[in-house]
Amino acid sequence: MANDNRNDKMSREEAGRMGGEATAKNHDKEFYQEIGEKGGEATSKNHDKEFYQEIGEKGGEATSKNHDKEFYQEIGQKGGEARGNSNNDGKMSREEAGRKGGQARSRSK
Repeated sequence: MANDNRNDKMSREEAGRMGGEATAKNHDKEFYQEIGEKGGEATSKNHDKEFYQEIGEKGGEATSKNHDKEFYQEIGQKGGEARGNSNNDGKMSREEAGRKGGQARSRSK
């Protein structure tokens, strides 16, 4: 155990790491899904639409700094394919919309 504290005390970082490792050994995927869902529900009760818009904008800005137009084209294509084309009543297919959205986003950089 490496730490720089006096009296052989564990650092917060080290204690957190050890606690996280112990928790991971004792719990499965469902546990983490459940606590994630509870956290998401609590967050949604404590924050409004503007909060989510703000963090979404910040995330989008950070992502755009780290990725090129090919990235946006690829995720647009994948998104369109994942959504499928189950309802084609004369409207643009979801795949086409995803592709166009990815292309439009990449051009705006």
